[in-house]
Amino acid sequence: MAPEPDDPAGAWDDALRAAALFAADPHGLGGIVLRARAGPVRDLWLDHLRDLFAGPIRRMPPGIADDRLIGGLDLPATLRAGRPVIQRGLLAEADGGLVLVPMAERLERGTVARLAAALDTGMLRLERDGLAARLPARFGLVLLDEGQEDKGNEDEAVAAALADRLAFRIDLNGVGLREAQATASRRGETPTRRESRAPMPPGQAPDDPVATLCAVAEAFGVASLRAPLLALRAARLIAAAAGRAEPGEADLIEAAGFVLAPRATRLPSPPQPDGDAAEHPPPPEPHPPQDAQPAPDDASERNESTAQAPDERVLEAVRAALPKNLLAQLLAGGPPLRATAAGRMGAASASPLLGRPVGSRPGDPRRGRLDLIATLRAAAPWQRLRRAGDDVGRIVVTPEDFRIRRLKRRSETTTIFCVDASGSAALERLAEAKGAVELLLAEAYVRRDRIALVAFRGTGAETVLPPTRSLVRAKRALAGLPGGGGTPLAAGLDAAAALALGIRRGGGSPVIVLLTDGRANVARSGLGGRALAGEEALAAARLLRVQGLPILVIDTGARPDGARRLAEAAQARYCPLPHADAGSVSAAVRAATA
Repeated sequence: MAPEPDDPAGAWDDALRAAALFAADPHGLGGIVLRARAGPVRDLWLDHLRDLFAGPIRRMPPGIADDRLIGGLDLPATLRAGRPVIQRGLLAEADGGLVLVPMAERLERGTVARLAAALDTGMLRLERDGLAARLPARFGLVLLDEGQEDKGNEDEAVAAALADRLAFRIDLNGVGLREAQATASRRGETPTRRESRAPMPPGQAPDDPVATLCAVAEAFGVASLRAPLLALRAARLIAAAAGRAEPGEADLIEAAGFVLAPRATRLPSPPQPDGDAAEHPPPPEPHPPQDAQPAPDDASERNESTAQAPDERVLEAVRAALPKNLLAQLLAGGPPLRATAAGRMGAASASPLLGRPVGSRPGDPRRGRLDLIATLRAAAPWQRLRRAGDDVGRIVVTPEDFRIRRLKRRSETTTIFCVDASGSAALERLAEAKGAVELLLAEAYVRRDRIALVAFRGTGAETVLPPTRSLVRAKRALAGLPGGGGTPLAAGLDAAAALALGIRRGGGSPVIVLLTDGRANVARSGLGGRALAGEEALAAARLLRVQGLPILVIDTGARPDGARRLAEAAQARYCPLPHADAGSVSAAVRAATA
């Protein structure tokens, strides 16, 4: 359960309680997303989990390769035996145990898919290196989320496909070492629920616990079908620890607080009273005499009419258990959880000699980098057939065994800001355009992209700032950008296109962000004339479309006519600045650079 930020002791107790429940059924509950900075508080919680759990615990290194994660061919054993020998990977070794995943917000998509498949089936399908096997892999995940959420970096987030399969979400960033050490002496014990923060209402078990949890999940906007099932499993564990055969209402409330409350995306609407009852409330009944006792049937009917339904009691209890910061975000209309967009540092492209290895393939070593281990793996199963005479100690390799590395590298993204600094732009919105460019510069800097600045005014265009990563240098060049003169829009597009094509030839990914009102009045020759200048600008925009250069047009004019036609000619994304705030402009740039 995610507690209030001003109650660090309660947050720590809930974290210990979640650890105890998770240790009782790791694979059934999926796991825990633990948001905490590296430090003694997180280490104390992990030590507590280790004390509670007796099975194997494996730590998954960042950037783990597939042969270590899911297994593959055991090369030394295969060479000794002369037949393929399977080497188990980390997930198979963790069968019946736990897997700790540091920096979980940076997991590759392939790794996320393999972890999710193993959680769903409890089995690991090994089909590589000429092997085919099914290995048991029933484990629980502990995802250590170290993303910088407080800095607004949405790129650092645990993948939603993986977090949805894990029951608990814990945040220890507001817990100090003093609160954690205060309960260090109770390590290994199962903490109880804090009654003072969320009192348990009385009541028996609902007729259908699944329906109750599903109703609560729907009321809080939890769209996942796994969340109510995980909450039901947690409620059964809570009831079993208390010696009850079936979960009662209190068990459902505690489980829903742990599993459903952190996933809430909206507040449930309060029950609306009946119209006639609200307008004409019934008169209060007179108090009966003290010696008069109501009949049993009357008492039962009165209790049934005044008591809340079990679904409503669970709903109200979970609503009271929502953390204050989450409640404030929901009331403000903001997302309760971070976005799960994957980090991006440019498009991934195949490279024959440079980049990160992502596997191997059959090929000629003269046209790539030889993967020696993969080559030996391909040759090892055939040694008994290939060896002849005294060649017992040799490894016979044929051309069909050669494997070359598959390499991928992230092409660097360069955002080229093409700014209209003409007299019309300066008269209308040049200062506002500079402010928008500064916001976009900050977005590009967060993603570690390069930035370039092209300005056009008078009779031509110039590259004010060549591609750089220096945000200070870019802001200085933007602040010193003068305004005035004509609008040589075609020359500005030509300069931006030439710079973008040069970046593409160097292996980068260019993106052009054009800020203009679209009212061109200076042709490429330097002569004035709106008709010719407008035609040349549209022709330059069509050339950008043919060259396949991504472009975002931000309209700085008061009338959406010229810039909109330019965006249509270039098939570019169009964003009118007068109707766009900083968030929508940043979202448009992210969409254009995706």
